[in-house]
Amino acid sequence: MHLGSTFTVSLRALRRNAMRSVLTALGIIIGVAAVIAMVSIGNGAKSMVESQIAALGENVLLIFSGSLTQGGARTGAFGAGTLTVEDADAISHQLTNIIAVSPEVRTGAQVLANGLNWSTQVLGEGADYLGIRQWPLAEGNMFTDSDVRSVGKVCIIGQTIVNQLYPDSSPIGQTLRIRNQPFKVVGVLSAKGLSVQGQDQDDLVIVPYTSAMKRVTKQTMLRSINAQAASADGIATAQNDIVELLRQRHRTTEQTDDFTVRNQEEIAIAATATSKTMTLLLGAIAGVSLIVGGIGIMNIMLVSVTERTREIGIRLAVGAHGSEIQLQFLTEAVVLSAFGGMLGILLGIGTSELLSRVNHWPTLVSPVVVVSAFLGSAGVGVISGFYPARKASLLDPIDALRYE
Repeated sequence: MHLGSTFTVSLRALRRNAMRSVLTALGIIIGVAAVIAMVSIGNGAKSMVESQIAALGENVLLIFSGSLTQGGARTGAFGAGTLTVEDADAISHQLTNIIAVSPEVRTGAQVLANGLNWSTQVLGEGADYLGIRQWPLAEGNMFTDSDVRSVGKVCIIGQTIVNQLYPDSSPIGQTLRIRNQPFKVVGVLSAKGLSVQGQDQDDLVIVPYTSAMKRVTKQTMLRSINAQAASADGIATAQNDIVELLRQRHRTTEQTDDFTVRNQEEIAIAATATSKTMTLLLGAIAGVSLIVGGIGIMNIMLVSVTERTREIGIRLAVGAHGSEIQLQFLTEAVVLSAFGGMLGILLGIGTSELLSRVNHWPTLVSPVVVVSAFLGSAGVGVISGFYPARKASLLDPIDALRYE
């Protein structure tokens, strides 16, 4: 029997029990849809994390205070204020592969303007900060190095601050009070939206780090420094140079470092590790439903072999080979799984889009996952149909013809 004829006979046999065939394929449909939807959610989360890391800027190195050993205990990043403005100046002036540096001070504060108040995050930064972060301004200008040196009372603000304190007018040139200190608004940041952790990235005020230290926080130490390497190829070298320079300045060794230096790749690996694990877990759980669907196909094919024993006996008696009988039942199983796989792909993509629109979850449907899920469903059909098909091909024609 030719393959085309086998396919036609298989479709006819499945059509005779259409409802049973659909219910059998339902396991594969749900399995494929679950794999695509779950992996799409995981990939979407991973993509969102990566975009957040990319938003740090290009070739960025982050130097944190911390890893300070005190009483036998290491405090980790941000555990202690161990960096100084002089450290930032040394990195800027002594390392030729560093093209921009911004010392950083962070604090929370109540800000007031136009009779309104708002609790927000205040960042003290250098004039190069927006260039390092590649964060454009919606209007106005960034404060200058002159403002930093003169401890200027100037600031730039995020879109959330604009919405909360300047709802009916442009904030440029207006006064914003930070802990009763008046600052002139000179720029407004472009909106960035929520971070992966759900934090509003536009809810912040940026002032010169000297102003933050002397007028707002009264701090004398830095908790972090942002630096930008000259090129992507030079990031590793720049990172090693910063470590060596700070070890000389702080008189520390690898075991006693009171700072931590991280590049974007390291931050990205750490940040996406959870989403990768979640994607694998979701995909594995969804894959179980594919296996269950395969068991369902095997069960129904075994029932079909039993029901059609006399038919098989007649075909064998008139000259059909066992291989042809095996091919027919194997084809039926593959058709069922392939049909379920195609419907599952449509359902999985539709579910991903629905979750994205209704719950605003980030989803990313990968063509590789779609193809893999379909091939997986076809593979399940082959594996699940092989035993029933083999059993049918080995039936004795005499016994089959006597079967009631």
